[in-house]
Order: sequence, then C-alpha cells, then structure tokens
Amino acid sequence: MANLFLNRRQLLSRTAGAAALAGLAPGLLRAQGAAIPVAAAYTVPVEQKWVGRIHIAAEAAQARGDISYKFSENVSNTDYTRVLREYAEGGAKMVIGEAFAVEQEAREVAADYPEIAFLMGSSFKADPDLPNFSTFDNYIQDASYLSGIIAGAMSKSGNIGMVGGFPIPEVNRLMNAFMAGAKEVNPDLKFQIAFIGSWFDPPKAKETAFAMIENGADLLYAERFGVADAAKERGILSIGNVVNTQADYPETEVASALWHFEPTMDAATAAVAAGEFTAADYGVFSFMKHGGCSLSELGTFEGKVPAETMELVTARTAQILSGEFEVEIVDSEPAA
Repeated sequence: MANLFLNRRQLLSRTAGAAALAGLAPGLLRAQGAAIPVAAAYTVPVEQKWVGRIHIAAEAAQARGDISYKFSENVSNTDYTRVLREYAEGGAKMVIGEAFAVEQEAREVAADYPEIAFLMGSSFKADPDLPNFSTFDNYIQDASYLSGIIAGAMSKSGNIGMVGGFPIPEVNRLMNAFMAGAKEVNPDLKFQIAFIGSWFDPPKAKETAFAMIENGADLLYAERFGVADAAKERGILSIGNVVNTQADYPETEVASALWHFEPTMDAATAAVAAGEFTAADYGVFSFMKHGGCSLSELGTFEGKVPAETMELVTARTAQILSGEFEVEIVDSEPAA
C-alpha cells in the first residue's frame, strides 16, 4: 500500500515544487539573505488542530533557517488588529493569521502596511486592489473524501456522528467531502451533525459526541478535539481530522485526513524572498496534488479495514493525483 499515501520524500518534493512556483525552493531562502522575519497571531492555543498545523510548518521553516518566527496565541478578536499592527511595526516582513472573524479589520491593517506581506486564513478571496494581502484555507477535501470511504465501510450500524466547530465553509467542505466518500461505500448511511459554536472546547465536543453515541452512532467524525475521547471511552471508532492522533487512541481511531501547511508556507516565504509576493489564493496548496493534504497510514488498523475498501481508496487516490477524479468542494452547511 506504499502508493496509497504521500511519504515524506514525496511531500518534500511537492513542497519544493510549490515554493519554486513562487521563485525559490525551500532551503534556498537563507542563501539569498537573512532569514525572513515572520510573525503570527492566533485566536486559539497552538495545540488546536488548525493553528497547530500552521505553527508546525512555521517552526520547520525556522529550523531550516528560512525564517525567524514569533507568535501570539489566544488573541481575542477585539485585540487582534492591535497585535497585527504591533508585529507590522516591529519589523515583520510577513504576518500570518486568521481573518475569519475580523476580515475587514485585518484588510485595513494590511492596507496601512503595503510593504509587508499578509498571509491570512480567510473565507474570502484575495483582492487585486490590496496586493500585499493573500488568503489561504485548509482545502483538504481530497483527504476527507478518502477518510469517508473508510468510515462508510467500518460503520456497522450505518449511523455516523459528526461534531464540528462552526458551520462555516472551512468546516462544511470537509464534512461534505467526508459524507460523500462514506456514501460511495454505503448510500444508505445516516449522519448526525452538530456544531458546538467554538474552535476549542473539548469538553463540549465530547458531551455532544456522547449524545450521538446514545442515539445510535457507532463511528464518529472528530472535526474537533474531544470527540475522539468520547469514542475511546465508549469503545466505538473515530476518524480524525487535520492531525493524526491515533497514538492517543490506538484502539479506536482508524485514520485521519491530514493537513500539511508546509507547501503554503514555503510558497509564500519564497515569494517574499523573491520580492514577488502579491494578492493570491494560496488555498490551492492544500490540495492533495500539491502535497497539502493526505490520508494517514492505517497504523494500528492495518489489516482491519476491508481489502476492497483499501483498493477503492488506492484507486481514488491515484485518480485525485492525476486529475481524473475531482472531489467536489461544497461549502454549504451539511444536512443530517
């Protein structure tokens, strides 16, 4: 099954390609001069899944010497633009963050510092009239679809519970792709769907998952932290999202759809180093064909997923990478 997953060599190769598109390959930035000063403002702890992936990629770029990196976590929405301005005034050449709840305000800050690159998570697109403000998001629908195929085969009751943070495009597209993959295996599946109204509230997510289990779910889609804990305590299966936490749930977490922010980070920093950063949609670097997402290895569930299911996963993976099969991006709120 080695052809099923992107291994480290493949990921690094595709990351290099992404950065080369912007002008330079990773690892060459330092040769062009000093490390690029990068600052990040996060509204949640870096332990949170989505932000955690950005943080890991930034630390990797710093370890290579491509960037110097500082960050603030748990920044409130009301304090967010102040932090962005402080980093801009403090010498950062690129500022990373989340504009979801402060979209207009973040763009206004960027407009005041045209010489600084802003790379912001956003539900909206980059504006050519604001050339130093680029957007990104975790478009990992490819990997989510594949994890759904596995879920559809592993659910015995045909009842899957799904717990998300907020019903916004960033979450909806992953849930919809997961559901589509599951339905390819079992069109009669039923889904319980709930949103907890928080990006980081593991106890609330866990309690919501417990309610779904009581209502017949025998497999959980863990878009939020806390859901996999509920699955572990009740002895049912779970599918992870964004990060691989199977080591914490070896008996219950089957697989995860993984987000790799490295291609996005490397392409943006290369553009800054080359003096070519401009308004662009960096979301494409989260697609599987760019190495931005992958399905985790089965690990402790190797051999436990039906062989025909894994053959389908292998076939769909190859088709996604070749462009023969395209996972539909559906940003609307998923229906139970």
